[in-house]
Amino acid sequence: MTDSPITPRQHPRQSRTGLTNTGVRKAASKPGRSRARSFTVQALYQHLVGGNELDTIDAFTRDLAGFDKCDTAHFDALLHGCVAQAQTLDDLITPFLDRKWQEISPIEHSIMWIGAYEFQNCLDVPWRVVLNECIELAKEFGGTDGHKYVNGVLNGLAAQLRAQEVQADRSTGA
Repeated sequence: MTDSPITPRQHPRQSRTGLTNTGVRKAASKPGRSRARSFTVQALYQHLVGGNELDTIDAFTRDLAGFDKCDTAHFDALLHGCVAQAQTLDDLITPFLDRKWQEISPIEHSIMWIGAYEFQNCLDVPWRVVLNECIELAKEFGGTDGHKYVNGVLNGLAAQLRAQEVQADRSTGA
């Protein structure tokens, strides 16, 4: 047996472009609303999986590192709006699913709630921004191909909830 020094595994340095090596934005480069969405995914996960009280989830999330840099008004609207409108959001999303809700990961479920909520209630946010933000969340928090599923479902939902905006974008090639 040889005595070899144990060295810590070296991780490749991340680029300074604001993206990780998987293409997801680094936390430090995220704008306030993007951070709010990230924290909302985590909070909704607690709601879906743990069934925790909303006030407890809210307080816990606000204590997480970096929360002070998020758009707290957007976080409040997303978290409380998604929980309050959960059944309505599920009913809107269900026709675009190819499987039962029980087979959908709670992360993707949370992200689709956020997308559906923003399509309906945050008309100041362009539909493409909502879609892209949700895809990024799915890449960051979801399973390997979860972002593709979220993209397909929310793309269909956008065409229903933001029909004029989507049609205008598609007709101009945007």
